[in-house]
Amino acid sequence: MARMDEFIDRLNPEMYVVTATAGGERAGCLVGFASQCSLRPVRFVVWLSELNHTFRVARDADVLAVHLLGREQHALAELFGGHTGDRTDKFGDVRLREAYGGALVLRDAPAWFVGRIVTRTGGGDHIGFVLDPVEWGGDENYDGQLLRLSDALTIDPGHPVD
Repeated sequence: MARMDEFIDRLNPEMYVVTATAGGERAGCLVGFASQCSLRPVRFVVWLSELNHTFRVARDADVLAVHLLGREQHALAELFGGHTGDRTDKFGDVRLREAYGGALVLRDAPAWFVGRIVTRTGGGDHIGFVLDPVEWGGDENYDGQLLRLSDALTIDPGHPVD
């Protein structure tokens, strides 16, 4: 296991905020496990912890919105990663707009997309939501650096890992 830890410690992926709405509830969380998973058709997968509020809303959702954040948006990452939707309304002071299928898009994200949920798949303590991108946007003039795992290491998770 130590050698696998050495490999994983070298990774520094982008961090994402994923938002979900279903049954009158809205949720969002900071996600570090996500990737494009198909070329044709284009598909993207985000992995949500089964322990977290966003997972419980997302399992009843038809679409999810996936957002990239800029490094300067650490406070927004802290809001979505350091608090749980079980106790905190994360959307109260966030600029939002409604997108395809009722998805909630963070207006200040440098880039985002809404994906229709194609399938869900197990993967340990997270469930992968495979998404078919149906709408996207962002700030085409954004030239800053994206928020990465190394930028988010100071954020204590709103939900414990186990």
